[in-house]
Amino acid sequence: MPASQSRARARDRNNVLNRAEFLSLNQPPKGAPEPRSLGRKASGPSAQPPPPGDGPRERRQSQQLPEEDCMQLNPSFKGIAFNSLLAIDICMSKRLGVCASRAASWASARSMVKLIGITGHGIPWIGGTILCLVKSSTLAGQEVLMNLLLALLLDIMTVAGVQKLIKRRGPFETSPSLLDYLTMDVYAFPAGHASRAAMVSKFFLSHLVLAVPLRILLVLWALCVGLSRVMIGRHHITDVISGFIIGYFQFRLVELVWMSSNTCQMLISAW
Repeated sequence: MPASQSRARARDRNNVLNRAEFLSLNQPPKGAPEPRSLGRKASGPSAQPPPPGDGPRERRQSQQLPEEDCMQLNPSFKGIAFNSLLAIDICMSKRLGVCASRAASWASARSMVKLIGITGHGIPWIGGTILCLVKSSTLAGQEVLMNLLLALLLDIMTVAGVQKLIKRRGPFETSPSLLDYLTMDVYAFPAGHASRAAMVSKFFLSHLVLAVPLRILLVLWALCVGLSRVMIGRHHITDVISGFIIGYFQFRLVELVWMSSNTCQMLISAW
């Protein structure tokens, strides 16, 4: 018996797994299940009952994901319609942007299209209105020009405020020009050139006596200004349509607060 014990001790000393650096290999893993014999012992009369809040319903609720991590599998009809219209707007605007870059299909007409857009810019219109107001010698002409100047300033402030609030980018990565920075026409929604063209054309149609061909050309000019902004890639189609609508409502507002001839003369004399 002593000889067998001495042989067992020698075998333990020669066992590599008994070294200190290999002791972790002899330990069971932390997440390993307990032996069945221990489970039987725990299920005896001396075992403690599980806590009351550990039922199957509580376990199912604990396994549920938070509401913000769940995917919305049934979106609303309004969301689907809005996203669909937005996708159509972006796709059609990109297709119409035929002058957006020098490598576009209509790159040769880019200069002419940009020139059409400049005719609806705020700086030329404000400067031309002030020049005509200085040269005007009739009370009726000064009254119309002063209200037109008011409408132009209202258009710049309205478009700049809405663009700063929405901050929508154009369909193409095009940097605004220096004139756009001066009139704060940096973002895409709404199109400032379109709103100005719609407001000015409606203003002239209401307060100037024009022949029918000139009236038709005025309307076509406003439409061409809006289309040119889409062709050079600065605005979406919805930006231009929104600009036309805003320009019409600006005209209606100017009509409501129309300055009389006496008020215009007082402002001119003070200026």
